[in-house]
Amino acid sequence: MPHNSAIEQLSALRSRKISSAELVDAAIERIQKVDGEINAVVVKDFDRAREAALAADEDRKAGADRPLLGLPLTVKEAFDVEGLPTTWGLPGKHAPAAADAVLVGRLRSAGAIILGKTNVAGMLADWQTANELFGVTNNPWNLERTSGGSSGGGAAAVACGMTPLEFGSDLAGSLRIPAAFCGVYAHRPSHGIVPMRGFAPPMAPRTPISQPIDQSTLGPIARTAADLKMALDLVAGPDVPDSAAWRLSLPSARHTELKDFRVLVLDERLLVPTSQDIHGAIDKVAKQLRNEGCRVGQSLSEVPDMKDLTWTFSALLMSMMGVDMPGDDYAAAFAHANGKEGTPHEQSMTMSHRDWVLLDRHRLALAARWVETFERWDVVLCPAAPCTAFPHDRRPFGKRKLDVNGSKINYEKTPFWTTLATPTGLPVTTVPIGADNSGLPIGIQIIGPRLEDYTPLSFAELLERRLGYRFKAPTI
Repeated sequence: MPHNSAIEQLSALRSRKISSAELVDAAIERIQKVDGEINAVVVKDFDRAREAALAADEDRKAGADRPLLGLPLTVKEAFDVEGLPTTWGLPGKHAPAAADAVLVGRLRSAGAIILGKTNVAGMLADWQTANELFGVTNNPWNLERTSGGSSGGGAAAVACGMTPLEFGSDLAGSLRIPAAFCGVYAHRPSHGIVPMRGFAPPMAPRTPISQPIDQSTLGPIARTAADLKMALDLVAGPDVPDSAAWRLSLPSARHTELKDFRVLVLDERLLVPTSQDIHGAIDKVAKQLRNEGCRVGQSLSEVPDMKDLTWTFSALLMSMMGVDMPGDDYAAAFAHANGKEGTPHEQSMTMSHRDWVLLDRHRLALAARWVETFERWDVVLCPAAPCTAFPHDRRPFGKRKLDVNGSKINYEKTPFWTTLATPTGLPVTTVPIGADNSGLPIGIQIIGPRLEDYTPLSFAELLERRLGYRFKAPTI
C-alpha cells in the first residue's frame, strides 16, 4: 500500500489487515527500490524502526490504540531526532542529537515510527533541495527537475510512496513550493502554533525554552487534506513554559459545504510573470467553484498591497539572517549599508532595533488589512510559484533564471506568491490541481485567516471530494 493515505494505513493497522512490522518493512522496501533515483530519504533509521514496529504490534495486541500507533513516517533532516546527527546539509562532524525535537517527540507519543530523515536545501536556504553533504534530490515526475526546496526531500518521498506522512518547515515557501512541484498536499500552520524547539541548525545552542522563529513554521506534507488535518492536530499546541497555562483551541472551519465559501482568486499577471499553464489551471478551478455556487471574486484591491507584503517579508528575513552573521562579516555589511553603495539587503540585515520595531508596526498594519479581507472572503486562492518544477541549477543565485512563458525572470522571484501570507503568519494549504503541458504538477495555495487553519484545510478537502483534485502518483 505505498500510495495509500496515512489514515488508510492506520485503518488497516487497526483492523489487523496488516501489522506495523509488515508496514515498516514495506516502506523500507519501497525506499530501497526507488530512492536510488530520487535521493529523498538521506538519513535512514531502519533498525530502530523495525524494533519500534514490533513494540507497536505488541502494544496493539494489548489493547493500545494511540492516534499514529505503528505508522511509519519521515521528518525533515533539520529536526533533531535522538541518536541521529542534525546537519542541515553542512559537511563536517556532527554529534548525535541528545533529544528529539518537540514535534518529533509528539509524533512518537502518538505512536509514530520514524523511518529516517529527508533531504534539505543547504541551510534550508534555497527553493531547490541540494547540499554538499547529501547531494541533490530529484523530482519524481522528471529526474532532471528540482523537487523544490527546502523540504524537497520530504515532498518527493511522499509523492513516491516512501512515506505516507512527512513533516517539514516553511519560511519562504519551503513546504508549499515542494508540494506544488511534486504534486502533493502541504499545510503551513498559523505562525506560532507548532513548537519549534529542537528545530535549529547544528551550530545553534539547544535550550530548554525556545520561541518561534520569525515568519517560520513547521507543518505536514501528505497525500490528502484529511491527513494534513490529522497531523496538525497531533503536533500543534504550546510548548513549555506556556503549556502550564495556555491551551490551543482552533475554531472550526467556517463552512462544511463548498457552495458556502466566499473565494477570492488572485492570479494577476502583471505583478510577477506566471506560467500560462498555472493561470489556466486556476481559471478552471474558479469556473468550477462558480458552478458549485461559491461566490468568487478576483480583485487585487481586496488584499494588502502585494508588493508591500513581499518587501516586508524580505526585510524581516534579512534582519533575522543578520543576527547569525559572523562578527566581522556583520561589521563589513554594516559599514557598507551606511555608505553610498549599500544594498537594500545589507540595510535590512543591519537595521537598528528602532527600525525593526517600526517595520514590525508596519507588519501589524498589513495584518489588520488581512483581517478586513477575511471579513468579506473565507479563503484566498493564488499560485504557489511562478512556474512548475524547473531544471536543476547549482549556479549562484544571481546567475539563475526562471523560464516563464518563454521569458527569463530573476530566480529571486520564485517565492513571490508564497511570501504573501508569511509576514502576518497566515495558514496556507497547498493542493495539487493538475499538470502543465509537460505533465509536471501544478499546485495552488489556499490562504486562510490567522488561527483559522481548519478553514483552508476544510476547503482543500472539499476540492478533493467535490471537484476531484486528488493526489496522483508518479510512475516511478
